[in-house]
Amino acid sequence: MHRQRKIILMMETSRTYGRSILRGIARYARTHGPWVFYRSAPFYWGANETKNSLVSLFRLDVDGIVLREQRNRRQIERILSLGLPTIVSPYTEPFPGSPNILTDDVAIGRMAAEHLLHRGFRYFAYCGFGDCYFWSRERGRSFCRRVREAGFETHCYEYEQPKSASRRSWEAEQDILVAWLKSLPKPAGVMACNDDRSQYLLEACKLADLRVPEEVAIIGVGNDDLICDLAAPPLSSVALSAQKAGYEAASALDALMSGQTIRDDTTVVRPNRVVTRQSTDVFAIADPYVLEVLRYIHARAKKDALQVDDILKFVPVSRRDLYNRFSGVMGRSVHDEIKRVRMEECARLLISTELPISEIASRMGCSDAKNLARYFRQAMGMNPLAYREQHCIK
Repeated sequence: MHRQRKIILMMETSRTYGRSILRGIARYARTHGPWVFYRSAPFYWGANETKNSLVSLFRLDVDGIVLREQRNRRQIERILSLGLPTIVSPYTEPFPGSPNILTDDVAIGRMAAEHLLHRGFRYFAYCGFGDCYFWSRERGRSFCRRVREAGFETHCYEYEQPKSASRRSWEAEQDILVAWLKSLPKPAGVMACNDDRSQYLLEACKLADLRVPEEVAIIGVGNDDLICDLAAPPLSSVALSAQKAGYEAASALDALMSGQTIRDDTTVVRPNRVVTRQSTDVFAIADPYVLEVLRYIHARAKKDALQVDDILKFVPVSRRDLYNRFSGVMGRSVHDEIKRVRMEECARLLISTELPISEIASRMGCSDAKNLARYFRQAMGMNPLAYREQHCIK
């Protein structure tokens, strides 16, 4: 009888990111296992019930470990020194020589910037944790780079790590963040390095008497629905394909436990879309006609095969005036905006449903699935099925 593999899961479950990674691992284990999982006992069992010591790891006679770096990096290094097949999800910096689960921070920063640029913003800011965490640093650099490509500058929050070992409390940082937000040119599109940070930004805006999203629009990362939906107003966020990454990490761990050498020891968590909520549900557009056209396109193009003639019936301007106004303000044509909104909706349906391409085309008011697939390939660089495979578990 095949021996069941024993896996230690040292992953946080208080955030959507960690829970999604675990869901992907569980999905893999159901198909390729069964695996036996060990996790820390819940707090109400008592602190002494489970010890994450090196001795206890040996006693469990485990085959592999998936762990999330917490506060003690040195402890993680000691666990890695055991030589057990281990996949690590780092927080401070990647662990060289070990398989890591890493977010695609370049793509994340770029996606957040594109979202705010498409909303018409001309003033931008980034709020992270300075050089404390590699993912915050890289997301900020990518965000600034994309904003610079569009011809604008980014105001970055100068976070200073406390000299003491303890992190700066929210209360201690609050006044600094409020002053920074007040100093920004308005209206400002602000990216926060994660959803926790975006929640802090939102509360600081309230203290600064700044309206969200009219004066400050905020987008975070992680799409943690508990954080985003409980906020007032709800927070927009870059969603991540963490469940798919968990599945791939489990596959890599399985290979390691079988004595195989894996060629690519990095599991990549990719961004898949921006979930727009009220915190960025605004257009920073002064031209009233362009503003109305944008609202009309976003309301109609996701489900109807919208044409420019339909817009001209709605907005009292000539075709040439519409083209000139729109391209002058947005830097792209009306046709491009219609296609962009439609392809965003197509991507959402590909990830959030199991509908066939023909059904997605029908839902979007498009009778020809081949045309939809062609436009999608032009916008995303791959066909719809490849996009679904990249972000979803089969």
